[in-house]
Amino acid sequence: MREQSTAFQDCYPDDYAHCYGCGHLNEQGLRIKSYWDGEESICQYDPPKKYTGGFPDYLYGGLIASLIDCHSAATASAARCRAAGIDLEAQALPRHVTAALKIDYLKPTPVETVTLKSRVLEITGKKVVVETTLSAGGMVRAKGEAVMVLIERNG
Repeated sequence: MREQSTAFQDCYPDDYAHCYGCGHLNEQGLRIKSYWDGEESICQYDPPKKYTGGFPDYLYGGLIASLIDCHSAATASAARCRAAGIDLEAQALPRHVTAALKIDYLKPTPVETVTLKSRVLEITGKKVVVETTLSAGGMVRAKGEAVMVLIERNG
């Protein structure tokens, strides 16, 4: 069950809301939406058929990496707020950028609804380490570990 009705990405300030993967102001982007589900974050995404990889009906690996990257970044931001006792919907969510991203592609991913689930492994200083899985058809197809770093707002 979702703990809030607003997606993490919809809490980003406008000056940081243009990312191709998760920016709510990028009309041509993926515009993924992530939410808390207990101690994990969850995101479901229904990819258009145009994101096929080298084989028909399977997702392009770059899209898989983008989904894991952006969902992990949003999870890092939301986790920082949660750890500080800050209500996500009460103020602009801090933004994190990717310092490192490791992806393991475990099985081909069909072009169908995918579910991303993340959990935070560590929050220290400006760094948040997030572990994410991407599943389709009830099977984990890829997993990733991301090191996300807090960025300061401009101006």
